Amino acid sequence: MDKEQIWEASLARLELSLSKANFATWFENTFIKDIENDEQVTLGVPHAFAKAWLKKKYHKEILDSLQEVTEGKIKKIVYEVDLNIHKNEEKPKEKEETLEKEKTEININQTRYKDSLPMGEFALNEKYTFENFIVGKTNELAYAAAKCVATYPGEKYNPLFLYGDVGIGKTHLSQAIGNEINKRFKGEKVLYITCEKFVNDYIEAIQAGKMKGFRDKYRSYDILLIDDIQFMAGKDRTQEEFFNTFNEYYQKNKQIVITSDRPPQALSAFQERLTSRLESGMIADISIPDLETRVAIVESKLNQKGYKFKPEVIKFIATMIQKSVRELEGILNKIIAQYELRMIEPTIDNIKTTIFALKESRKKHANFGIRDIIKSVSSFYNITDEELKGKSRKRELVVPRQISMYLLREELDCSFPNIGAELGGRDHTTAMHSYQKIRTQMLENNKIQKDVELIREKLYL
Repeated sequence: MDKEQIWEASLARLELSLSKANFATWFENTFIKDIENDEQVTLGVPHAFAKAWLKKKYHKEILDSLQEVTEGKIKKIVYEVDLNIHKNEEKPKEKEETLEKEKTEININQTRYKDSLPMGEFALNEKYTFENFIVGKTNELAYAAAKCVATYPGEKYNPLFLYGDVGIGKTHLSQAIGNEINKRFKGEKVLYITCEKFVNDYIEAIQAGKMKGFRDKYRSYDILLIDDIQFMAGKDRTQEEFFNTFNEYYQKNKQIVITSDRPPQALSAFQERLTSRLESGMIADISIPDLETRVAIVESKLNQKGYKFKPEVIKFIATMIQKSVRELEGILNKIIAQYELRMIEPTIDNIKTTIFALKESRKKHANFGIRDIIKSVSSFYNITDEELKGKSRKRELVVPRQISMYLLREELDCSFPNIGAELGGRDHTTAMHSYQKIRTQMLENNKIQKDVELIREKLYL
């Protein structure tokens, strides 16, 4: 096989083991530049960010795939940035035009560097930067895509659609893109706007007969960052206007970044053609941060504020507060405020009251009951309510049953006799044992901890 065939076969194998988003993001416009002595492959990549990411995250998978295709001959991979990335079927004239265009774009980008730009009416929050965003397993793809967009606005992943639950970093990443572009490129005007603000401005413009001013205002920027697009659901006329605004940006290669609490295909009461536009670029999800990431977040926040807590205290805070980064930062601020007031070093014992008070407040505002928790656990583990309450001691049923008991106690403060009665008429000592077991595993078992987090998050949606 020649080098093109080798790489095509390797890509086919890689595609089977990677998500569609990851494969499209990192392997588009890659190719084998050279094979030296049948042992070393030089892989051409479109930009420096892709080079670093492929080398760091996918090197083993790429090497394994190449070795499988070449029956073990390839021993080494060298990654090189190459702007001359073209498909074989392109004509020479097209190649020259594409290369010239890329050179022109590079020159333009080099002349656009600057230190900072005033953000004007729609101010970005300066604290939202890539430098203080904590990257973990649940957000690394979104972070990488956002960094790439900020480096190549309008050229890579347009639009960029970030989705995930409340308070886990969507707005941070979106505004980090704006802040980075604002810092790097001269003359680029960044518009950050919430969907609610867009809707309200549109309604006011219609009522005042000032639609031309509305359109001139919203279409005069180079970068559009819009938060919480799901609030446009059911607003057909607003969707029509946004669709046209979207097209205006897209056709002029202006970068669009959109955030939502759900992926485009799950947006209800949205026009099909608008959903299609939202799906046309890069889609990246941000999930609830795992324990390791939450620990890193607490440490980062403490460093920013000039405080140091003992490792066991940091882990306790990260374990007990799981719903969102926003909630985590809020409780941390309360703990620090109490520490400053009392001048007592935080310990697990003396911060429990603060954390439990917050959890009690959440319980008072909970709009779910016992049946909802049982149903959520059953659905999560793909079992029936009857199996969850039954007598079987199979592990695939015991663990969900114990988690149900834990959540009934934690979220609704049910008594142990009541918990036992709800879960198949069991004794209160069984409920106590189950609660304590899951509580311990929340500190030691990452899978249990993550399962509980996800079920809890769904209950509060």
